[in-house]
Amino acid sequence: MPFKPFWMAVLMASATALAQPVEQPEAATTRTARTPGLTKPAQHFAVTSANPLAARVGLQMLRAGGSAIDATIAMQAVLGLVEPQSSGIAGGAFLLHWDGRQVQAYDGRETAPAAATPQMFLKPDGRPLAMRDAVLSGLSTGTPGVLAMLAEAHKAHGKLPWARLFEPAIRLAEQGFAISPRLFELFSAETALRSDPQAGPYFFDAAGNAKPVGTILKNPAYAAVLRGIARQGTAAFYEGAVAEDIVRRVKGHVRPGLLTTADLAAYRPVVRPPLCNDWRAYRVCGFGPPTSGHLTLMQILGLLDTQPKAVAAKGITADWMHAYAESAKLAFADRAQFIADPGFVGAPGGDWLNLLAPAYLKERGALIGERAMAPATAGDPGAVRQAFAPQAEQLESGTSQVSVVDGQGQAVSMTTSVEAAFGNRVMSDGGTGLAGGFMLNNQLTDFSLNPTGADGKPVANRVEAGKRPRSSMAPTLVFDRGGQLLMVAGSPGGPVIIHYVAKVLTGVLAWGLPVQRAVDLPNFGHFNGGQLIVERGALTAGQLADLRARGHIVIETDLTSGLQVLMRVKGGWTGGTDPRREGVVLGE
Repeated sequence: MPFKPFWMAVLMASATALAQPVEQPEAATTRTARTPGLTKPAQHFAVTSANPLAARVGLQMLRAGGSAIDATIAMQAVLGLVEPQSSGIAGGAFLLHWDGRQVQAYDGRETAPAAATPQMFLKPDGRPLAMRDAVLSGLSTGTPGVLAMLAEAHKAHGKLPWARLFEPAIRLAEQGFAISPRLFELFSAETALRSDPQAGPYFFDAAGNAKPVGTILKNPAYAAVLRGIARQGTAAFYEGAVAEDIVRRVKGHVRPGLLTTADLAAYRPVVRPPLCNDWRAYRVCGFGPPTSGHLTLMQILGLLDTQPKAVAAKGITADWMHAYAESAKLAFADRAQFIADPGFVGAPGGDWLNLLAPAYLKERGALIGERAMAPATAGDPGAVRQAFAPQAEQLESGTSQVSVVDGQGQAVSMTTSVEAAFGNRVMSDGGTGLAGGFMLNNQLTDFSLNPTGADGKPVANRVEAGKRPRSSMAPTLVFDRGGQLLMVAGSPGGPVIIHYVAKVLTGVLAWGLPVQRAVDLPNFGHFNGGQLIVERGALTAGQLADLRARGHIVIETDLTSGLQVLMRVKGGWTGGTDPRREGVVLGE
């Protein structure tokens, strides 16, 4: 299947193309009837992830007395094996942790190499590379962060020995696992994977045919790399043969990248203060920049609360969807203008929460009328002159979600990613010389490929050495006003992550739906680019006509969320897992 940048297609689609299929970065796959997990509340601990093999390993760690962090590490190791299109040890992640007293935000986002420049993705004529060319290159690979971040979190909150956490993934890699329907549908549609010397023989047979569903896939290279990490810690990844092989493949690409072994050795995770704010009767905590997830989704929810018809709605109506789309336009305009790595870009007015100030939201909400507005421009939340240009929308991709509550009441929400499906489509064997391996990320294409705007000003999210690209990942913890943890949530899905998490918070906390019904709700989104995107069947013909009469260009398409949610209920914890993927909720 040829690569088609989904979000760019959305932004450029015309009203005459409404009936045309719109392709996503990680495509929709066939839904299958299955039992998602819990049939009654879990009294002690619960876990959910996008793949049942990973969820079972997480449950195994919790049964052994492990912490939420322990379960998360074990699940990430398995996800990198069984769901390589979404995340892996050469990717990055944002992890929110609740220890019963405080929330901590562990930033394992990739960083740009020390040799990176704002012009890195420009062609000799000064125009940016096509997104496909940028993704399928060594240039797109950032310094991986997930392993270093997980090791940092384990030092503070782990209970089981580090090495034990990798045993299930090592065993599964050596003995093999059955190719799932979703994995098959995604890799069989890929062209670039076939030509990669490591990935090609792993996913395809000698005749070039995709190995079918149910085939037992063994990955000895991945097992060997994990065994080294289990014995020696993260130094086995960030130094030595593994690091050298990653760099060799990045620099040996037809479009070589800039990553060096020194970049890998120098990587450090960051523990950041979480962003927490009140919304209705709840306290919602998330991650601040370099991800835009929490700020943008809470802006949308706050703006919706300035619209009486939206507040009165108890489900998806045309009035509510109109208000949602207009709120999203305003929020995404601010996102494009302000949000980037806080080590390089200051918050408006010195505080990121200025974007969520009630007076500011009321002022912005007053712009919403009965008709669809043109693409919005950013507001002025900090009463300061802006030195940056807004970033044009461009492709963002992939990811996976893990949500855990352990037997001590600690919790993790982690969103983890290699960016596009299968990253930059390059597999490393870690220098082992064995079959299989792990996928390299393409996270640097989350930077603005064009470092300047139309007005010549620099874009806040331009490439710079050591910088972390802006993300949409939105791991979320929700508390009641008394401080009790109520919900652990998150989703994959590129920029639509923001809308997926907003949907589930609204469904459960505003409309009173059971968590699985809220996850099952139709998906939708707006990115301030001209089109309102709704999942096929989300709206009635009458609602579609109503929205179009208000001036909205509505596109119906597949929207492949992957929500993994745990919710406190009477008697313990229940959960919701997205039917659009293969996940389960497990607990005891």
